[in-house]
Amino acid sequence: MSCILETERLLLRPPERRDIPALVPLANNYDVAKNLSKLPYPYTEEHGEEFVASAAKQWEAGSDFPFSITRKSDGAYLGGCGLHPKESHFEFGYWLGQPFWAQGYATEAARRLVIFAFQELNATRVWAGWYWDNPASGHVLEKVGCRPDGLEKRSCLARGVDVDCNIVALSREEFLERRAA
Repeated sequence: MSCILETERLLLRPPERRDIPALVPLANNYDVAKNLSKLPYPYTEEHGEEFVASAAKQWEAGSDFPFSITRKSDGAYLGGCGLHPKESHFEFGYWLGQPFWAQGYATEAARRLVIFAFQELNATRVWAGWYWDNPASGHVLEKVGCRPDGLEKRSCLARGVDVDCNIVALSREEFLERRAA
C-alpha cells in the first residue's frame, strides 16, 4: 500500500531517496530534533538513508505510514509526518524544517493525516504528544481537534532525557461531529 495525500498547498507522499538532500539539513537542527522523540542529533546522511529504506518496508508491510511533506507549488521538501498503528488507534506526529515554521503547514499536514486515519484506515481514535516546551505543536493539535488526554514522560533521543509530554487525542465520534459542523 502506498498513497499520496493532497491538501490546498501540500502533497504528503511516502519518503523517497530524492528527499535525502533536503531532509538531512532540515533534520540536523537541534531546535527540530529536541521536539521529536526518535530523531537523532546530529542527523547524518546515513540516518536519512536508513529512514527512507525503513519507510519503504513499513509501507509495504502496512505496519506504519510515514509521509514526506512537500509543497505543491515547487516540490520543496518541508518535513515529515506519519501514523503509527496501535490496534484500532493511531499515534500521529509531524515535523517541519525550521524555515517552514509558522506558515500553517503543520496544521494543514496534520489535519490531512487525521482525515486519512479516520476515513481510509478506519481508526477509532488518534492521539499525539507534544513536549511541555513546544506549545506551538500543542496549538496545532488543538486546531486539528485534539483534546487533552494526560501527561507522561517520553524519551527524547536528541536531548538524551525523558521529557514531560502532553498527550492529546481525538475520537472518531469527535472527528465526525467536527466534520458535520
